[in-house]
Amino acid sequence: MKPIVGIMACNRMVGVENAHAVMERYVRAAVTYGDCHALLIPPMADGFSSGALTARLDGLMLTGSPSNLQPELYGQEDGAGPFDEGRDTVSLGMIECMVTMGKPVFGICRGFQEINVVLGGSLRRDVGYGAENGANGISHHAPDGTAFDQQFEHVHEVELIEGGVLEGVYGRDHLRVNSVHYQGVDRLGEGLIVEAVAPDGLIEAFSANIAGCQVLGVQWHPEWQADRHPESQAYFHMMGQALRGMPLR
Repeated sequence: MKPIVGIMACNRMVGVENAHAVMERYVRAAVTYGDCHALLIPPMADGFSSGALTARLDGLMLTGSPSNLQPELYGQEDGAGPFDEGRDTVSLGMIECMVTMGKPVFGICRGFQEINVVLGGSLRRDVGYGAENGANGISHHAPDGTAFDQQFEHVHEVELIEGGVLEGVYGRDHLRVNSVHYQGVDRLGEGLIVEAVAPDGLIEAFSANIAGCQVLGVQWHPEWQADRHPESQAYFHMMGQALRGMPLR
């Protein structure tokens, strides 16, 4: 039987009502290239039990989102929204439980940041368009007003760390990735190993094996038009391997 991955949903307004939603591209990429079944996890704290959900899953995938983590979750006071308190409660609780139970956790964009925060890391909020990030400063998001599809055409290279999981999978030391984020990792969470960095030094990917829990997070969006990009397909293939208890490679 195919393994089952839980995919984290967000709170979204549809008309005048709140909805629990995941963009189809995440689900399609996961089930196609991870060769798995998917269950959507509602971002609703009422009645939430991370233990009950984790027991029924083989792994967890944390999606990107228009919302940001609440700054108090990583020791800061001020931060720009929008926020999604329900998602924060459920996703962070799920990560903690998955780690405790030794089940794999994969993160994309916001999900990457959530993993870092759960493991004691912090975030910075100065990496969007026009930001100056050191001698090799780059903007990690397209200019305001850019059409949605074109936002994913905002790209830069990342350096893959020698000896890392991604360097081994791709067989090279650089990868060109899309960049659609205003926030990023500041202090790296405990136990996480850097897998890729942007030209300005910003951490773009990490991995870990924490007491049997395999972790792989990326700041970019491999689910975007994954059918056109073998490098993106490889991310979900690794997830499928991890769901089956195989090591990341």
